[in-house]
Amino acid sequence: MKKNLNTKEKLFCVFYSSCGNAAESAMLAGFDEPQKDGNLLIVRDDINDFINSVNKKKLNFLSQKARIGYERLAFGSFNDAVTLLFSDSPSQETLSSLDLFNVAEIKRPKDGAMEIKFFDRIKALEKLEMLNQSQQNSTSDFYNAILNGIKNSQDDDGGGSE
Repeated sequence: MKKNLNTKEKLFCVFYSSCGNAAESAMLAGFDEPQKDGNLLIVRDDINDFINSVNKKKLNFLSQKARIGYERLAFGSFNDAVTLLFSDSPSQETLSSLDLFNVAEIKRPKDGAMEIKFFDRIKALEKLEMLNQSQQNSTSDFYNAILNGIKNSQDDDGGGSE
């Protein structure tokens, strides 16, 4: 029988997913005897299932963040960088309000000019294409697995109708 995890157990799983240390995770989750409790928790199947679930969600979240970052690099605006380029001495408030996500490097050589280098949009587009292809491949792999399962079940039945 599978029981629902309580709040402390769920916290243990989240902390363990981040640090990989059972005793530390149990301590952070509020268990009274972290070393003992951590060792008991980490061997439970329901705990491991929840940790795996947390890890999958984190991986999906990080993948989405990477996609969003590549999209910003590939399609983002340069307007704020141009504003900075033509500002004589921008205030800290002005600088903090600028969206300089696409800026890779800013230099101000001795002659007083400003040099701004941007991230490569083509590379960002290539990364987005790679992400799209891997997503399509995983979808088609799943689809092919279903088709193969159907085919194999028909083969086991002697080819269907007789």
